Amino acid sequence: MFQSQQILTNRYQLQQRLGRTAAGHQTWLALDTESNQLVTIKFLAFNPQMEWEELKLFEREAQVLQSLDHPRIPRYRDYFEIDKNLGQGIPWFVLVQDYISGSSLQDLLDQGQRFAEDEIRSLTTQVLEILIYLHEQSPPVLHRDIKPSNLIRGQDHQIYLIDFGAVQAQAAVTGVTFTVVGTSGYAPLEQFWGRAVPASDLYALGATLIHLLTGVSPLDLPHQDSQIQFADKVSLKPDLLSWIQQATQISLEKRFSSAREALEALQSGNLPRRYGEKFGRKNKLSQPLKSKINLLKNPEKIDIYYPCFFQISLSPIQFWLGVSTVIILLIVLPPVGFILLIALFLGFLNIHVCLRSESFKINYKLWNFTYSTKEEKNYELIGVFLHCVSKSYQVRLRTTQGTYIIGENLQEEECAWLGQEIQDFIRE
Repeated sequence: MFQSQQILTNRYQLQQRLGRTAAGHQTWLALDTESNQLVTIKFLAFNPQMEWEELKLFEREAQVLQSLDHPRIPRYRDYFEIDKNLGQGIPWFVLVQDYISGSSLQDLLDQGQRFAEDEIRSLTTQVLEILIYLHEQSPPVLHRDIKPSNLIRGQDHQIYLIDFGAVQAQAAVTGVTFTVVGTSGYAPLEQFWGRAVPASDLYALGATLIHLLTGVSPLDLPHQDSQIQFADKVSLKPDLLSWIQQATQISLEKRFSSAREALEALQSGNLPRRYGEKFGRKNKLSQPLKSKINLLKNPEKIDIYYPCFFQISLSPIQFWLGVSTVIILLIVLPPVGFILLIALFLGFLNIHVCLRSESFKINYKLWNFTYSTKEEKNYELIGVFLHCVSKSYQVRLRTTQGTYIIGENLQEEECAWLGQEIQDFIRE
């Protein structure tokens, strides 16, 4: 609906659309006619298909940016709503911030650029200085989505951190009703469970450095015990190699405790003692005993079978006798027969989810008949959500095309176990 040269609130003249965004989101380059400066405008459509959490994150981004003042973070300028009468029947929320002229590190990677060790040290120092500022706010501000596309090398050759769409003011979170993973390959395991801490941003920074050095996304590199294996693909001085390895430890206790400590270690070349060695490998959640989910996995795929609502085991003769009984009751006693008919259908509804390295598919079945199938490529995957409604837990896959519930009416322990299995497979 938005077009180039369109003017919003008699002030912002749209120039061109930027980048690729999820459905219901748009980002534009615009001219602030009052200051005659270029700005970035982010739009969020408030439509019936939208998750409430999306609006909360959008509003939180505006609130946090308004409170920040750092030369290498885009400055907040404005926040307003476009009435649905002007937005083709849909209200739009609008965030305006400084435009950073330059190229993202992802763009440079796509152009074939590789980063030398001195460049890596310089940009790591700059990002850590930004993180020190964010993490030492009160409450601490966690970015939660550091990756090459969110780091801009400006025309002044400085590194800027952009896109605070996943930002979290840590003390504001009193309970977790959903969890944004961030970007697969860069987000650490604890962030998946909604327990992001300052060291979570350090992990994402380390994973970003691995991508810049190898030219390969961390998701596509081999993993051992969930640790990214990259040392054989780079040529670095031992102190920088060890620094990146410590930043990307799967265990929180083994990472740097703060951005300030990480910066001091980078500059001195002396790493702090690696905490938590006694804890060994990360804890692996087990399937709860009462869980009826059937999960089969191998290195190539993972199959998840959700059983019928009612566990019914009938022979063919028993089944057709049951159907005949329901039909008779529908004729003789319609209310009773109708209730039994619904129960019969619900009793044989089941779901099969299949995740592979390249895509995932969800089959919805009645008895053994597949009546609906949803399939998407994994590169469309934005993240995994854990959602809680009235103590009933759900696991959702969120893509650029929509949100898919792949587990519902679960207990908390069952939801956590299933989510970890899916996350582990995606990250492997």
